[in-house]
Amino acid sequence: MTNATASPAVGRSVPRREGADKVTGRARYTDDLVVPGAWYGKTIRSTVARGTLRSIKLDPGFDWSRVVVVTAEDIPGENVVQLIRDDQPALARLGGEIRHQAEPILLLAAADRATLEEATSHIAIAYDAMTPVLAIDDATETYSTIEIVKGDVDSALRDAAVVVERAFRVGLQEQLYIEPQGAIAQPNDRGGITVVGSLQCPYYVHRALKRALALTDEEAVVIQAETGGGFGGKEEYPSVVAIHAALLARKAGRPVRLIYDRHEDLAATTKRHPGTIRHRSGVRRDGTLVAQDIEIVLDGGAYCTLTPVVLSRAAIHAAGPYACPNVRIRARAVATNTPPNGAFRGFGAPQSLFAAELMVEHVAERLRVPSLDLRRKWMLRVGDSTATGQVLTESVSADLVLDAALKAAPAVRPSARPTVRHGRGLSLVFHGSGFTGSGEKKLSGKVAVECTRPGEFTILTASTEIGQGTKTIFSQIAADALGVTLEQVSVGAQDTSLVPDSGPTVASRTAMIVGGLIHEAAGELRERLAKVRKPKLPLRVDKTYVQPDSVHWDDQTYRGDAYPVYGWACTIADVDVDTATGEVRVTDVVTAVDCGKAIHPVMAEGQIEGGALQAVGWATIEEIKTQDGRYLNDRLATYIIPTALDAPRLKTILVENPYSGGPFGAKGIGELPMDGPAPAIIAAIHDATGVWLDEVPATPEKVLEACASS
Repeated sequence: MTNATASPAVGRSVPRREGADKVTGRARYTDDLVVPGAWYGKTIRSTVARGTLRSIKLDPGFDWSRVVVVTAEDIPGENVVQLIRDDQPALARLGGEIRHQAEPILLLAAADRATLEEATSHIAIAYDAMTPVLAIDDATETYSTIEIVKGDVDSALRDAAVVVERAFRVGLQEQLYIEPQGAIAQPNDRGGITVVGSLQCPYYVHRALKRALALTDEEAVVIQAETGGGFGGKEEYPSVVAIHAALLARKAGRPVRLIYDRHEDLAATTKRHPGTIRHRSGVRRDGTLVAQDIEIVLDGGAYCTLTPVVLSRAAIHAAGPYACPNVRIRARAVATNTPPNGAFRGFGAPQSLFAAELMVEHVAERLRVPSLDLRRKWMLRVGDSTATGQVLTESVSADLVLDAALKAAPAVRPSARPTVRHGRGLSLVFHGSGFTGSGEKKLSGKVAVECTRPGEFTILTASTEIGQGTKTIFSQIAADALGVTLEQVSVGAQDTSLVPDSGPTVASRTAMIVGGLIHEAAGELRERLAKVRKPKLPLRVDKTYVQPDSVHWDDQTYRGDAYPVYGWACTIADVDVDTATGEVRVTDVVTAVDCGKAIHPVMAEGQIEGGALQAVGWATIEEIKTQDGRYLNDRLATYIIPTALDAPRLKTILVENPYSGGPFGAKGIGELPMDGPAPAIIAAIHDATGVWLDEVPATPEKVLEACASS
């Protein structure tokens, strides 16, 4: 049944694997799916940031028989988008409060787009306007608060020889996945609904559908179409799209495709949380770090979404990858009347690590010592404890990635242009792999590996392929554990009627947590097949995640083992700053990353390079401007991201310091590349110009203003 002589797949850059989906039989995107008889859907949204929905009037002179109209009154279940809190309605209700611009009010469906647009012009919506809260300093509603305390910070600050205080600001960022949000809903004659969508987390959407449409597990079916990138933007928001598409399909009695155009996607969907981070660091004269006092305030927007979890990761990473005996981190997330913010690659850690790394630079400047020396002095090592009191016992690689990046850094290339100054900056970061604390225990993710026919094996998991190579590495892991070739292993469709709930495809958990379960299941299946000469097929092995006994975490006090293990990265960024125009051009980015074990080295490098470029955009040009609670630059013509012409020279070094709890030693890698480039770039700008910005993005206007102020 198995081929014990098959060459190992793990650690080799095998050809990328694509998968078929249940609906089409081949890999397709939502916008390409052809569903006979499907109508087109459209969302009608609010035009005020805050107010009461007074009335919705349909023009009686229009032929509404050609259009399906859905309002909050048509929701058969609960009018709520299932997530952490029950605060976000699927559709605004009459007499209810509108909390942000572009909030969904009603839905339309028609046989063609022209009819939809015509119908839109025959709808009048009236509001009683209210004064919106648009700035975090004016916010009065709090979504979440976290306090992490280690030692006696006040005493340590009083006794410190030097205390440095700084404030940092981080801005919004759009995920800008390749394809916009979209879903196709199809009702059946048994009262159920099947939704095919561009999404990261099928079971998030499944739970949301069940609740809003009052469906059973069997009646709600969610299938992931091939998804062109997610970056967190396809984590929670697809639940909104799926509910809307399903409501339209239910009332129309036919399939409905609800696919946003890019303008709607930019205007209405979640973004990276903006915020402010304030630091006070106390040190001795010799540079020893004795105290860190940190305050974080993030803007969650109009509804809670995943804000408490984003705040949690931001707080846990706020002290940086450094050992300090006295730490106090006070974090809160507030509500404003702006579109809700949500998951984005890094999940709060890029914001807090940006501040932590620049704080190293400021302390070094005050002490007049190289920041590199401080990092070597402060960095966490085996046996040290983090801010939550977690004692690090293995796969601690701050020194390894720092040395690897320094060794690979290119020679400085000074500019020949008189107005252009060159600078170099460095950052050192860590990132927890998997869900925080008891999160993985609560999720209890499940997978299965099945032998369907002699020599043919199928992996059953809800973890999705969103461009990061999930299907490829899962096949590699299973093939090695089974002792068979890659060609003998396939990955089943991410279909909630077929695969178990493996937990969401987020939090740098896919390779380490879900891949580990696949490795266990495949290994056990191999043993069971070896014991029987002619086994009865199909034969299936299911595995559920069990948290190791060595992991201890207190959700109330935020003390203990925040993550099973951490990934580590060092980034060196080179920039050219034009002092005449303020333009910052990132010329080189070197990133050394400890991923434990690179299951597929080429795809691992691709993940790191993609994350680095995304971080370059956040640091330099991706600025979202707002006015009266709405985004001003909500089109690709005005929201600028780095293109191939803007990309720096990228060099990636994979450092492998295996983790005993991961398959073949693997740790998470998806989010870590987002954490380091921004602070390294701001430090490089300072190296070039002598001025500090302490915020991102460092647009030309901000650079010129800082230079003029200095």
